[in-house]
Amino acid sequence: MHCIKTNRLSRFKFEWQKGYGAFSYSRSQIPLVAKYIENQEIHHQKKSFRAEYLEMLHKFEVEHDERYVFNFFDDVKGWE
Repeated sequence: MHCIKTNRLSRFKFEWQKGYGAFSYSRSQIPLVAKYIENQEIHHQKKSFRAEYLEMLHKFEVEHDERYVFNFFDDVKGWE
């Protein structure tokens, strides 16, 4: 973290997240996951990553605390 801050490698305040999330799919779903990845840019023009992430938390019944859902930059201009 010191290196990132010292060298100003982020345009935003940098700090490590306080939580994590992981989702897994079965082997039989590999073609669907691959298709999703191939079309992700188009997909996220219709639904933001934030909306999709929160939808997944609810779909998979993942209990979560809003304090541990990372910040999203959907509305920041030039964030690519």
